[in-house]
Amino acid sequence: MSAETPKSQFLSEEMELFGGPLYRPDPDADSGDGTIASAAKANEDYSSDLMTFRHEIENCQNCPLGQTRNHFVFGVGNPNADLMLIGEAPGRDEDMQGIPFVGRAGQLLDKILAAINLSREEVFIANVLKCRPPNNRDPLPEEVAQCEPYLRHQIALIKPKLIVALGRVAAKTLLRTEDQLKNMRQKPFTYEGVDLRVTYHPAALLRNSGFKPAAWEDFQQIRDLYNAKRKDAG
Repeated sequence: MSAETPKSQFLSEEMELFGGPLYRPDPDADSGDGTIASAAKANEDYSSDLMTFRHEIENCQNCPLGQTRNHFVFGVGNPNADLMLIGEAPGRDEDMQGIPFVGRAGQLLDKILAAINLSREEVFIANVLKCRPPNNRDPLPEEVAQCEPYLRHQIALIKPKLIVALGRVAAKTLLRTEDQLKNMRQKPFTYEGVDLRVTYHPAALLRNSGFKPAAWEDFQQIRDLYNAKRKDAG
């Protein structure tokens, strides 16, 4: 049997990762408007250096989650990343290690990034909340109110060209909407003046493999938009 070509090997890896046929979005499909106004500006009192900013806030006690966390989960990746991925909050593994997306969902995210020729060292990964809510419950509005300014300042310092909201909770929190995730996919939004797209959280793909073809559509579109923005930036 002849060896696989790089292209056929890549397609095989995609099939193994996402399962089923590789669906491609219709380029002529109407993606709708959905653009929202930018949220409040980042706090100008914070440091203009990302790592110094981390040290400024890592002992935060502005909400009760500061009393129950093991680690403050600031985020990880390229401080000058063009792509920023944002989840809702740290889980158990993230709380123990202080790094976002390190459990099974994180391993799947790494594979998805590899499938679009990226690694977590090239992007920046963070969450809306920096501390784990008890029993992984959804973030409370008062927790978001305390933590979201930190996220805004991260974005202001990193200056990504594209943001990806991972999952329904992250998307509805950032976009101030109660819409279903399936209605937000592949629609253009902005957050803090940055283009934003919505897709499934990797944990949802682990729970329901039926979401994987749709997630692959999303990440192909994300890859193409990311590459176009980098090309335009020259």
